[in-house]
Amino acid sequence: MTRLQRLIRHLVETRYLTRRRFPAEVLDAIEAAVRAAEQTHAGEIRVVVETDLDAASIVGGKTARQRALEVFAGLRVWDTELNNGVLIYVLCADRAVEIVADRGFNALVADSEWGAVCRAMEGEFRAGRWRHGAIAGVEGAAALLARHFPGSQSNGNELPDRPVLL
Repeated sequence: MTRLQRLIRHLVETRYLTRRRFPAEVLDAIEAAVRAAEQTHAGEIRVVVETDLDAASIVGGKTARQRALEVFAGLRVWDTELNNGVLIYVLCADRAVEIVADRGFNALVADSEWGAVCRAMEGEFRAGRWRHGAIAGVEGAAALLARHFPGSQSNGNELPDRPVLL
């Protein structure tokens, strides 16, 4: 996809569409999935859904991954006592999913494992199953966390469970 095509895609994507894909009841279900998942491992999961990027970011070539890293820092997902924060970032206009994990997971979970969770979510989203895709992503990430970072939350719930719409 060229930058012009990507720019057009981002310009036509609307917050209205994002809110239709992720209405309150879907956000409630995702929040419940995060809360349940965090009982099975010692990680903190944060879900963020962003509608689009601004024109300057697109023209400048900003990728979904670069934006996910900015959101990871901006929401302070890294700021957990055990360095165990995980961001699941969805960029609707690009139909892209990125997972950013804190340094506590560097030697534990391979990029390919996170990537498999992202690709599964993207497949569900392409099929229009936004709720199912998001919950499957939370559950997929939780399975990796439970395998590589077992145990329950020893430091309480450090990050909000409610998904964020940007």
